[in-house]
Amino acid sequence: MSDRIDRRSFLARGAATGAGIAAIGTSGGLLAACSSGSGSSKSATATHPSGISTSTPKPGGQLIFGVEAEDTSFDPTWGTFDTTGIMYARTVFDPLAAVAADGSVQPYLAESITPNADYTVWTITMRPNVHFHDNTPCDAAAVAYNFSAQKASGLTGPAVTTIDTITVTSPLVVTVTMKSPWVPFDFYLAGGIGGQIAFIAAPSMLKDPQHAGKPVGTGPFVYEVWNPNDHFTATKNPHYWRPGFPYLDSITYKPIPDGSQLLASLMSGSVDIIHTSMPTVTSSLRADTSLGYIDDSVHVAGEPDMNCLLLNLSQPPFNNLKVRQAAAMAVNSALYTQVIDKGISPTSNGPFVSGSPYFAPTGYPTPDPAKAKQLVQQVRQETGKPVSVTIDHTPDASTTKIAEFLQQQLNTVGMQVTLSPVQQGKQINTALSGTFEAQAWRQFGAIDPDLNYIFWSPTNINPVFSINMARNTDPAMEAALIQGRQSPAQADRTAAYQKVGRLMGSDIPYIWTGRAVWSCGAQPKVQNFANPTTPSGAKAFPFITGAVWPTQIWIGS
Repeated sequence: MSDRIDRRSFLARGAATGAGIAAIGTSGGLLAACSSGSGSSKSATATHPSGISTSTPKPGGQLIFGVEAEDTSFDPTWGTFDTTGIMYARTVFDPLAAVAADGSVQPYLAESITPNADYTVWTITMRPNVHFHDNTPCDAAAVAYNFSAQKASGLTGPAVTTIDTITVTSPLVVTVTMKSPWVPFDFYLAGGIGGQIAFIAAPSMLKDPQHAGKPVGTGPFVYEVWNPNDHFTATKNPHYWRPGFPYLDSITYKPIPDGSQLLASLMSGSVDIIHTSMPTVTSSLRADTSLGYIDDSVHVAGEPDMNCLLLNLSQPPFNNLKVRQAAAMAVNSALYTQVIDKGISPTSNGPFVSGSPYFAPTGYPTPDPAKAKQLVQQVRQETGKPVSVTIDHTPDASTTKIAEFLQQQLNTVGMQVTLSPVQQGKQINTALSGTFEAQAWRQFGAIDPDLNYIFWSPTNINPVFSINMARNTDPAMEAALIQGRQSPAQADRTAAYQKVGRLMGSDIPYIWTGRAVWSCGAQPKVQNFANPTTPSGAKAFPFITGAVWPTQIWIGS
């Protein structure tokens, strides 16, 4: 897989580097409708236990969950909530809203979330008699305190600059007034990757200098212990506001970054369930039909993570459109998914997948090595210099293999490519500061494309620190993004983001390689991991960018 810049490390280190100018998750928010991604014919989940159980739940037991990575903090205003972070958050906190199985946003911790006619004022009404683990009320004042802390944070603040004022209008009602219309604001409150402002922490936690490692929420489990990079354990909340939940006595998460070790831990029974974005692990999970299994190769809540080569359009050689066109024609996405992803990951030529309302032909160049060679020769004649490219990548084995594949593809069309191994912390800084030419990358998984606004908007480019790391200055992109944010009509939003796709196809700030597929495998005794519900009893979306809900899981015989 590509470097996971877009998750835990980008945010924490990026915010520090940029003196607080960073953003909430690189993935962003939520699509207005669920979509079906272009799937792999190898998913074959019908022969597996589905993770859905209609049997009577059996209370009790401990679940051990193997996760791909460790997170940095439980603080929703400062923690870098990647997939692991979302799992942690769903354990000890609750989101204000959730994505239903049909892709709509439904209230969760909140009782209702409603906009005014022009989407400049949002009213959030909280449920009565809900308390945090410290027995303080989760009321309007608590929510307003969280929102104010999010707005003041150097990490999350840039993602919510549209918020003007936050007002407690009654004991259970918070009114959020915007500077301009913000149609998909409710999707930010659904708690997916990038929507960490959804998770409401006890004000006592946020005021405690030691709070980052000791979460206090309203969630189904209560924090017990966290030994970073070893395990996090939480125990059943006996006073949980959702009657009957949770079923488990406790849940423990064990971060296991090595894919082979993660899979071996599941197969040996030392963990009960795992999630993964590693194609080799997914392939093994699919092959063992005794395991419970789910993936997002077909049913996608929004847009998935996309693997790509991030280009710096502000300096040579990729400030030259012909070089970008040649690179796009040189890198064969279909070959990439076979060589790198073992056929697990579908190809991509833009940020949206087939089945999404925002998917449409982008005009992104098709593979054409001969034409690419011609363009490289033209640039060499025009500049009097060879086209030389440096690709930064983290020095782990999987990302090095990706970089070597890209090097070979670009060398074939006449570019002179050098690989530069860079530690991930430094690579994040170079992306933000613009001191790079190209980087192996993964980004943009979102349930609504608006949460990628901060990464695509030309307004987020400056000479020192740019959240728009590709530095694409096309003014048409800003116009399309604003239309997508402010237009209440879905047809207008669809048109706006289809235009975003076309602009990326012509501007080429990224060389697309393939979309990431997340999967989840479980021992047969693990029941109902893919069957969450909202408080109203409606089906919730079961699996979004590697995250399931722990609330409804139970252990069978």
